[in-house]
Amino acid sequence: MSKQSVITEHIEITPGVLGGKPRIAGHRIAVAQIAEMYLKMGESIEDIARDYNLSLASVHAAMVYYYDHREEIDCRTAMGDAFVEELKRNSPPSPLQEKLRAIRGE
Repeated sequence: MSKQSVITEHIEITPGVLGGKPRIAGHRIAVAQIAEMYLKMGESIEDIARDYNLSLASVHAAMVYYYDHREEIDCRTAMGDAFVEELKRNSPPSPLQEKLRAIRGE
């Protein structure tokens, strides 16, 4: 079995699902989310598989896919993070945020 066939067995890209981001086949868990849990949050492959009811093979395939497409995935993640920060800067505080600030005396 070639590397590509293993990857395509476990990783899907579907326009309109998760914005067309690569994800675990049959799930709405993006490859970028798996990589973040593993690399930034320090979760083990086994814990990720168990906590999200995924096969070990699919989590390993997600990491293989991430490393093969790291620049593209990291760029897309950074653009998404920048977009969220821009929205936060340009949005007025919610009524809840205003109440919390009032309670805290800010």
